[in-house]
Amino acid sequence: MDEPAQSVFRFSADLLDGRTVRLEEFRGRVLLIVNTASRCGFTPQYAGLEALYREYCGRGLAVLGFPSNQFGRQEPGTAAEIGAFCEANYGVSFPIFAKIEVNGKGAHPLYRFLKKQQPGRFGFLTGGRISWNFAKFLVGRDGRVVARFSPGTRPEAIGPAIERLLAS
Repeated sequence: MDEPAQSVFRFSADLLDGRTVRLEEFRGRVLLIVNTASRCGFTPQYAGLEALYREYCGRGLAVLGFPSNQFGRQEPGTAAEIGAFCEANYGVSFPIFAKIEVNGKGAHPLYRFLKKQQPGRFGFLTGGRISWNFAKFLVGRDGRVVARFSPGTRPEAIGPAIERLLAS
């Protein structure tokens, strides 16, 4: 069956360990997709993302982290270093994917799709460009992108939107 053009389930990405994951594996779950970095002022948001994941994973939430080194070179590490950092400093247990680009010609297809679906506040001027690390996209159980949150939006502030999607 072909996946509808408006669904994230048609994409795949590599985890830090190199295994390819089809987002289809998350069908039926609410997703919070975040571009991350280990050396950013927003890096402490990993704790909030992990807290959301632990609170809601049993009800159907999956948090997916996508490291990117595009903003101030704040994610320079190898896959092993990124994984060790996330686990040791924030106890991250949600999936962290291999480092990707989120903007420009080399942007991962998933991020090209996310930005098209939710271009953001000034998307008409910026083409949906991600402004910095820790931009967040909320995806419904059907794979449709329902909201975009700025890097400065703390994960706990997204809780009510996650609750609504989990309840629907």
